[in-house]
Amino acid sequence: MDISGAAYAERVQALTREVAGSQAGAVRAAAESLLRCLRAGGVVQAFGSGHSEAIAMEIAGRAGGLVPSNRLALRDLVLYGGEPVSVLGPELERDPSVARRVFELAPVGPHDTFVIISSSGVNGSVVELASIVKERGHPLVALTSVRHSNEMTSRHPSGLKLLDLADVVLDNGAPYGDAVLPLPGGGATGAVSTITSALLAQMVVAEVVAALGDAGETPPVYRSSNVADGDEHNRALEARYAGRIRRGG
Repeated sequence: MDISGAAYAERVQALTREVAGSQAGAVRAAAESLLRCLRAGGVVQAFGSGHSEAIAMEIAGRAGGLVPSNRLALRDLVLYGGEPVSVLGPELERDPSVARRVFELAPVGPHDTFVIISSSGVNGSVVELASIVKERGHPLVALTSVRHSNEMTSRHPSGLKLLDLADVVLDNGAPYGDAVLPLPGGGATGAVSTITSALLAQMVVAEVVAALGDAGETPPVYRSSNVADGDEHNRALEARYAGRIRRGG
């Protein structure tokens, strides 16, 4: 049983090729949703909890990414809501009651589109936030593992899962349990959902930027702050969305 780094790399390479191909249509659909949002003057609102927060960071505030984007997080309860740090903990993402407060603390506009990331897609805060997003009439793109989600029971009182509420579902292709290299004594190592989810997030952004360019529009894209004039470029673009995007926390 090969659990080497090389074996992991081979599995990841195969899975990324598979996901890139199988999700091409969903990527285009997600990009079209984001394009409608941006052209209407909206902002892309991204949310993920746990490790999925890393994917929200791929969408909001990343070099090469879209400036009109904002990241929501459970820590917003502390950063913007005045709650004590003690409220944060590993069980918080399972609590549906926190989602409405996270939504209310966010600078959400009427034309905003949401991207919610959760590989399992069943935790209470995630499903509740998705429910609120749809209740308020916003388009919703879900980035999840369909296989993992289908093998789980929802932790939300409604029994719904993230994929049940989304207008577009991007499937990151991760297996149940996320890791791909079985261990002799049971279990597995080598999680893949972060890699494939980041791939899909960047594919969507690339499609949006390409469509804007093809239409003769200048894409509002971040430059790295670690290149010459990067800060100046970014600040000028961010000023267009003052009060609507947050880069703290």
